[in-house]
Amino acid sequence: MSSSSRAATLFCLVTLAVLRVPVVSAGQTPAGGKLLPPPQGAYFGAYMDFGETEDTVTLESIEKFEKLAGKKPAIIASSSYWGEQTFPAENLRIIARHGAVPMVYWSPWDKPYEQSRGPDKFSLTEILAGKWDAYIDKWADGAKAFGHPFFVSFCNEMNGDWFPWSASFYGGGEAGAAICRQAWRYVVDRARARGASNILWVLHLNNYASSYVPGGDMAGFYPGSNYVDWLGLSVYGKQFREDGNWAFYKDLIDWPYTEISTLDPRKPIMLAEFGVGDFPKSGSKAQWITDALTMTARYPRIKAAIYWHERWQNEDGTYSNLRINSSQAVLSAFKKYLSSPYWISEPVFAPQK
Repeated sequence: MSSSSRAATLFCLVTLAVLRVPVVSAGQTPAGGKLLPPPQGAYFGAYMDFGETEDTVTLESIEKFEKLAGKKPAIIASSSYWGEQTFPAENLRIIARHGAVPMVYWSPWDKPYEQSRGPDKFSLTEILAGKWDAYIDKWADGAKAFGHPFFVSFCNEMNGDWFPWSASFYGGGEAGAAICRQAWRYVVDRARARGASNILWVLHLNNYASSYVPGGDMAGFYPGSNYVDWLGLSVYGKQFREDGNWAFYKDLIDWPYTEISTLDPRKPIMLAEFGVGDFPKSGSKAQWITDALTMTARYPRIKAAIYWHERWQNEDGTYSNLRINSSQAVLSAFKKYLSSPYWISEPVFAPQK
């Protein structure tokens, strides 16, 4: 652990001791422990290019990324698609044994997992009709058996128009948002009924609603404080060559942070995904990374951020490279500013009574 990471962890422990909160030391994430938002700073997290279906989690991949970043993530993210009909128990065990908290993007999506097409057999209406109750129950049973705390982002970015669970495919506006809310409550209720109390539910929205989701204000998607543990935002800069002008980090987060903060005055907020592609003719990725890792501290309710470290080829043959080592300048900026004590690499737990 770097000296800056050690200092940040010590700060958290001392603060919690003053508050007389019993703390479980880091190492392996404890079964039955309650994850605490850090009193200062934010947990550093990452998705680490775990393959085409985002679920090939290996210790080698984790350690390779940590060597690049120069800091251990407190949160490690991967996906679980309904089309696989499984609970990712081994993936979560690898992450927990490594001392990090898993984050799972749980997506009601059927193969071949293509974006920008309508609902498939896992549509929200089919979920609400009870067709997939057995799968939800089995998945929740797997979560309960896992026993450790972990985040679940169910139906991420519902206010977009690219996933089959997007509100745009259910009429858009208030009607589409209402179906999204209903499906969220339905799934959370079933998981809790199975005893999966170790799940931390993240309402994960895109920073700006798609133009094809009229009236897609964040408030329309909020299922209520009893159904959400953390609020989440996706904050991406330019990802594709054909995207418009270069977008600066401050412009991408400032208003969305204000908007999502109004949903609940007490819920912690995370950047459930953030990142930017490398397009030197459009703007400086190194500067975008610098801004993201330094400006986030201006938004005090943000208590975690998960960087999306991936490179992929697009249908037109171009590449989108969000990896932290897309160039030496980018890697240098990432390592330099991630080393700040603000970015915390060890999750802190209080044991459940």
